[in-house]
Order: sequence, then C-alpha cells, then structure tokens
Amino acid sequence: MLLIQNAHLIDPASRTDGIRDILIEGEKIIKIAEHIAPGEAAPALTVLNAEGLTAIPGLVDAHVHFRDPGFTWKEDIDSGARAAAAGGVTTVVLMANTKPCVDNADTLRYVLEKGEKTPIHVATCANVTLGMKGKELVDMKALHAAGAAGFTDDGIPLLSEETARAAMEAAAAEGVPISFHEENPAFIENNGINAGKASAHFGIGGSDRQAEIDMVERDVRLAQETGACVVIQHISTKEAVELVRQAKKKGADVHAEATPHHFTLTEEAAIQYGTLAKMNPPLREEADRQAIIEGLSDGTIDMIATDHAPHSAEEKAKPVTEAPSGIIGLETSLALGISELVDTGRLTLTQLIERMSLAPARLYGLDAGYLAEG
Repeated sequence: MLLIQNAHLIDPASRTDGIRDILIEGEKIIKIAEHIAPGEAAPALTVLNAEGLTAIPGLVDAHVHFRDPGFTWKEDIDSGARAAAAGGVTTVVLMANTKPCVDNADTLRYVLEKGEKTPIHVATCANVTLGMKGKELVDMKALHAAGAAGFTDDGIPLLSEETARAAMEAAAAEGVPISFHEENPAFIENNGINAGKASAHFGIGGSDRQAEIDMVERDVRLAQETGACVVIQHISTKEAVELVRQAKKKGADVHAEATPHHFTLTEEAAIQYGTLAKMNPPLREEADRQAIIEGLSDGTIDMIATDHAPHSAEEKAKPVTEAPSGIIGLETSLALGISELVDTGRLTLTQLIERMSLAPARLYGLDAGYLAEG
C-alpha cells in the first residue's frame, strides 16, 4: 500500500482544493482524507511525504493523432501513449484520419485493442463520412456500439451543409459528440500559415481567418437547429470564439477546444521557426491569442486539447509550402497551461485542471478526469 501525505489535492469534480492524504492499494484509491495515520493501513506500507506537491486527476486529451494505422513512421499508439504518460495525460481520444481511416469496425477494433496494451486509456473517434470523402455517412449506430467515443473527419472540413446537417442529426440520435475541423478551403491558398504578416514573410498566400469564421458560423447555426452536441476543434480566431459564445447563450449544445499552441504562440513563431510552427489552423495574431485565453477563462471554450500531430524530421525539413502541418503537445501541455494561464492570473489552477481533465471526460462520456475513493 502507498500512503501519500500532505498533498495539495485539486479535484474539480468534488471541488476539492486543499491538503489531503491519499491511501492507495494496487491501482485503487482506498481513502482520501485530511489526515490518514500510517497505523490505519496495512503493515506493508510505503509513506510518501508530498508536502509542496500537487495531486491532480490524470489529464484527458480529447484531440490526439497517434498516426496508427498507416503513418507509423510519424508515431504509433505505443510511442504516443508513452508521450502522453510523460505529460501526465492518462486518457486520450484519438482522431480517425489514419490509413485506413476509422470508418469501419475492423479498424476501430484494431485501434482500441492496441490501445488496451498501453499504460494509458485509449479511446477513439470514428469518421463522419466513408473514406473521409465528405459524402456518404458512416453507420454511426454500429460504430458507436463498437466503441467509438464520437465522430469526426478531423483534418478535412465537411463542406456540404446538407451532409453536415445529416451528420449532426445522426449523432444527436446516438447521443454522441460530433467534432468539426473548421477551415473552408475557398479562403486558403497555402494552409498552415496565417494570411497576413506570416504569409507575407514567406512570400506566399496563406490561410485567411475567414476560412474558420465561415465554417463555425454555419456549424453553430446547425447545432442550434439539430440539437446535436457539436465540438468546434482547435479554435484559432477571435471571431470564432465570439460565435461560440453567442451560440451557447442561445442554448446550443456547442463546445470548443483550444490548443496550447494557439493560447501560447502567434504567427511570429511561424516566422521564427518556419515549418516547426506550421499547423492547421495556423497560428494567428495576438488579438486572437488573447480572445482564446478569455474564452478559456469565461468558459466559452470548454477544454484544452493538444491536437498532438507528429511528423518526421525529414517531412518538417521540406520547404514551407510542402512540409506537412502539425505540432506535438502531449508532453508540454500542462506546463504551458500553468505558465501561460495560471501564472499570468487568467485561470486558477483548478480551472486549468478542469479544462484538461473533467470537461473533456464528461463530454465524451469517459470514466476519467477525477480523483475519488474506489
């Protein structure tokens, strides 16, 4: 048995924020109390004095790419799980843009079974459309029954309003969240670089902010009309944050993710670091970064999700118009949350932990994101 004494325990679910002792046997919490005497436990007891340390729930990252199957030179489920554990992330929700993509029960089963062999909890979304082609819907009922935590074609925007509406209606009928990658290619010349100072620096056309605004405007409206639980992925513009804020005020079941890179960096990082800071949607302006932080502070943005998206060094070494978009984040997300949000006074530590654990767990119906006896 392990007795952790004098830990600063933060648990948003029980609204605990104070000094507690925690008694653990095997992988189960036996007791949480203000004081647990060593004599209360079995003789074979290890005592850890956690004075000055903080105990929090395992983090839940609801937007992760482990590239498995099909792109395992970038990452696989095993290496991704190790990265997650190193960052304090004990539960992940994987995206479905693999090869083959997760539009069928066999691939879904492969991902879940491989995830069971890792030291963390691995859930996954399935696709919204067959082959991620944006046309024919998958069998959501069958895939949900087979274990899909939600549905998304993340990586590719769903351009057809008719298809988006039908997908929301199907997801609402199943009672599962449906997530959208909000970038209209009509407003994008080269993705991954903000249209403005960054694109001018590289001498290319970039990704205009209207690409996101246009899609979010449509999808919050459809969410209101269909009653679906809709997640706006990796929000990047101040206008999109405001659209989500207003949709929530109207009663829409709309949620939003913010990534650590979007609340920490701006397009200046793309100018400085080139392809290493190229991602979709791109890093934008300081006003957008501040709007995202304000959205996290007032609850407009429900959760922090990394959009952990690894690539090989060889791929990132290509010219800016050829290198793939994506940045890693699992190992650094908590540290960035503390330094950029808590230490600056924008969020309390409890609020940060809630947005990185309990909120995403509740959204996806996962038994995670809290500390409790049993």
